[in-house]
Amino acid sequence: MLISQRPEAILLLADGTVFKGRSVGSIGTTVGEICFNTGMTGYQEIFTDPSYTGQIMVMASPHIGNYGVHADESESGSVKIAGLVVKKFSEVWSRPGGTGSLQDFLDRQNVVGISDIDTRKLVRHIRDKGAQNAIISSAVMALPELRELLSAAPGMEGLELSSTVSTKAAYTVGDGVHRVALVDFGVKANIERCLTERGCTVRVFPMSAPVKDMLAWKPNGFLLSNGPGDPGAMPESVSLVKSIVESGLPVFGICLGHQLLAESQGIGTRKMHHGHRGINHPIKNLETGHDEVTSQNHGFVVDRGAAEKNDAVSITHVHLNDGSVAGIRVEGTSGVQRAVPPGGGPRTVRRSLPLR
Repeated sequence: MLISQRPEAILLLADGTVFKGRSVGSIGTTVGEICFNTGMTGYQEIFTDPSYTGQIMVMASPHIGNYGVHADESESGSVKIAGLVVKKFSEVWSRPGGTGSLQDFLDRQNVVGISDIDTRKLVRHIRDKGAQNAIISSAVMALPELRELLSAAPGMEGLELSSTVSTKAAYTVGDGVHRVALVDFGVKANIERCLTERGCTVRVFPMSAPVKDMLAWKPNGFLLSNGPGDPGAMPESVSLVKSIVESGLPVFGICLGHQLLAESQGIGTRKMHHGHRGINHPIKNLETGHDEVTSQNHGFVVDRGAAEKNDAVSITHVHLNDGSVAGIRVEGTSGVQRAVPPGGGPRTVRRSLPLR
């Protein structure tokens, strides 16, 4: 189907900004927080990342869909973004081993999107004005009706979403010598794959699982996964993470897990102006002095001022674009697993990063 034959679609932001274009994916209406990703490749991985639940994704790269989709490149069992915004959408795809077009992939999963708009202008607008809710529709063109639908949608701040994507039953992957209990707040498949490739047996637990069940499996350590939503709206998960830390076993948090680890130590998190989302974010490792290029996807951040005042933690990584916290270490002497820092005595290590 040619672009000119696709139905018209409209994008309305909460601040009243309007973009008109053409429909991609399914015909319908969708609402979510609008954000942008600067990655040039990996759109299928982005669209299926559970951390993007409830968000309308703007792709900064101008050409999307040209290499179709591949069965092995989904990060979860379904598309998780609430909607899609692109400049040029390709229904013609070419790729060895590909399994279909992006249009069919989105349509099968009822994902509503819009193309043929000025995404450079839109990305600059989000960067300047900040994250906000938006609505895409190819079924409703009347602005008053769209405004009413948009005004009824909840904001991301204060929204708990992990329970919508966390596994309902524990499962095991891998068969290695190291036993890792992974708490699923919306884990990506690649995190499980990275652990199993490094010789781990991974037991993935629902976020609602009690600590005693995890400890009964006799793990060597814990991983707190990525996931969507506001960590400040997850008191039960914060309490869970605090209990995990108090177990004395090594703990690593990534993305939402990193933020929940900070919350468990009394360090608050806050909503970012427009978040970090892309595959090219520069991070300073304060322990080694080296710079690291990272993949990131988060709209909340650990409060740096609170972290600096908290004797229980050390800031280990900072984002070079804005100076925000990109990694922390929880200090202590009660754990059974210890690391010896240069020039210091033994201390328990609890590490976390906001990366996805």
